[in-house]
Amino acid sequence: MAEQIPLELPDNPQLTANITHFARALRAGGLKAGPGRVLDAVRAVEVAGFSERADFYHVLQACFVSRPEERATFDQIFRLYWRDPRYIEHMMAMMLPAIRGVAEDRQAKPAEKRAAEALLDGVDRDLPEGAEQQEEGTEIEIDATLTMSQEERLRTLDFEQMSNAEMAEAKRIIAGLSLPVKPLQSRRTMAAKRGRLPDWRRTMRSAMRQGGEITGFDMKARRIRWPNLVVLCDISGSMSSYSRAVLHFLHAVANRKGQGWAKVHAFTFGTRLTNITRHMGARDVDAALAAAGAEAQDWEGGTRIGQCLTAFNRDWSRRVLGQGAVVLLITDGLDRDDPDALAAQMERLHLSSRKLIWLNPLLRWDGFVPKAAGIKAMLPHVDSFRAGHNIAALQGLAEALSRPDDMGEKARLMRML
Repeated sequence: MAEQIPLELPDNPQLTANITHFARALRAGGLKAGPGRVLDAVRAVEVAGFSERADFYHVLQACFVSRPEERATFDQIFRLYWRDPRYIEHMMAMMLPAIRGVAEDRQAKPAEKRAAEALLDGVDRDLPEGAEQQEEGTEIEIDATLTMSQEERLRTLDFEQMSNAEMAEAKRIIAGLSLPVKPLQSRRTMAAKRGRLPDWRRTMRSAMRQGGEITGFDMKARRIRWPNLVVLCDISGSMSSYSRAVLHFLHAVANRKGQGWAKVHAFTFGTRLTNITRHMGARDVDAALAAAGAEAQDWEGGTRIGQCLTAFNRDWSRRVLGQGAVVLLITDGLDRDDPDALAAQMERLHLSSRKLIWLNPLLRWDGFVPKAAGIKAMLPHVDSFRAGHNIAALQGLAEALSRPDDMGEKARLMRML
């Protein structure tokens, strides 16, 4: 067992100041790191001591992390603040991804950009050793002629990899997206002068008013109606970043007139099913999502896909899936319930809807293979299986709706089962 080194804190300890600045960065990154937790962290370090950096890491994690989804942000901020001697180079490289040379050419890890923003937001730090030895007045010329525009880059950037500023800009772009749908022809008909179907009843009634003489044929055409859109969005911990963006997109679709949807129904699920349709009707998207989050008590919790689909099929299927509704299912499919029961509920949902489209953010990985039991149970019962990790994927939904034979990645992945 490693020997614990006692930590004696002087009146003006540098370590206490560093922990305070570290808590400030955590707070900017979205964690709850108030003065009470800072005091607890200082006392915990004083009592526990540490002989290795791992011990110091676990002490601070126990004080500042209270939710599983906060670990990614904490890990990145801790690495950049305490463990990486080239933290300035890494942060500047992440904040300016078009500049290469100071950091390796790689894709940012989850929460890494938010960690960099948190450390650079109001926290003054000295430059690493050797930085002050650089020549003053050195000019760096950057050729940006071949770089993509900011908006075009955001369209292909993973929601999980976005910084706070990029996510705000992405939400602005999402608010302008549309999801048009083609109308459906009803079996009911109506009188139309240029209709293609003869209206014999109307023709004979007109003839009877003229003594039985037929002077012309009345025509009719099929009525046009619009389908409903039903969205089932997973709000578990692993889907939090994607579900927020999808709900922003859903709010834009629900409040944009003239797209053709008769009505947009929205449901969230994690450990239980919640109907948030009435909240999506609010004009202000922030107020709508705040009200939806207050009603959905299982936000960023666990996942019970099978149980939630059972509740939907039992309580809501006949109400909202009538007359050819299109269903969007947004989830990663990682479920630990009985796969046979999940497959049965997916089959029932598929048979009740006109088209069932599954958006899965895991498709962002090139080497994605349907190995999870939940994915194996759900995949055969969807019409289209598509990615849902960025703005471009949301824009691709229009293609899936306009082409009845669009299957996305389903056919390729079904061959792997």
